Amino acid sequence: MNKTYLPPQDVEGKKWYVIDAEGQRLGRLATAIAMIIRGKNKPTYTPHMDTGDFVIVVNAEKVTVTGKKSSQKLYRRHSGRPGGMKTEVFSKLQARLPQRIIEEAVYGMLPKNSLGRKLHNKLKVYPGPEHPHEAQKPETLSIQTIPGGEK
Repeated sequence: MNKTYLPPQDVEGKKWYVIDAEGQRLGRLATAIAMIIRGKNKPTYTPHMDTGDFVIVVNAEKVTVTGKKSSQKLYRRHSGRPGGMKTEVFSKLQARLPQRIIEEAVYGMLPKNSLGRKLHNKLKVYPGPEHPHEAQKPETLSIQTIPGGEK
């Protein structure tokens, strides 16, 4: 009989990857990040377990979108109080909190359960080129999100 799942003791160590978001497309970048965090790029992928790796995203303030999304894409949050919904356009949120754009895009691609909340903690996003995770010895990962582009 074949194994249908991977026992917890068979999971190998977690790796750390650094991804540079400068000039990258938001949706394609978020999809690639979600696949790494979830562990779908590994042969040991198991749907109900955390088999993925950690991802550090730098230069989040330089991520791009196509078309009129920078002036029309809305981000909503709610305080929990009556009438407490706040909306913000992509360009203003990018100027104020650029890391939230990538965090929300990736979070929307993870499962909506306790596993998804656990996986969300494996994403570290920083607006500039520096990050405080040198002790983990992260590998640089190059992702091409622009079809026909050199990046």
